Amino acid sequence: MGLDMYAYVARKKDEMKEYYESYDYETDSGPVVKPREIAYWRKHPNLHGWMEKLAEQKKLSYDSFNGIEMELTAEDLDALEYAVKKRQLPATSGFFFGDNADQHYYKNDLKFIQEARAEMFMGLKVFYNSSW
Repeated sequence: MGLDMYAYVARKKDEMKEYYESYDYETDSGPVVKPREIAYWRKHPNLHGWMEKLAEQKKLSYDSFNGIEMELTAEDLDALEYAVKKRQLPATSGFFFGDNADQHYYKNDLKFIQEARAEMFMGLKVFYNSSW
């Protein structure tokens, strides 16, 4: 058990869940873009803490920030990039979260931000979710 974190792209909210529930992707309007994962982190607690603070700013409703799908905007990615580069992800702890992994994931975090921006440019939405 532990903190598993995902970023994925889709056309709309809840599409990843629909995909795994055998959602019908047949369409007459051209090629289908299936939701897909673009980043995965295993026990990166400070990034999760940053995302939780973002969810609070967005006034998302939840009992526990676990399994909450959150759309990321271009502005969110700008703020995340700043926090990663300035080493300002908030210290976060939890029973299954592991230790600070900021240095370990530094390059992957920046790669995720770059890829997420490219996906947004192509018209897709970027989402964050976690499970612990």
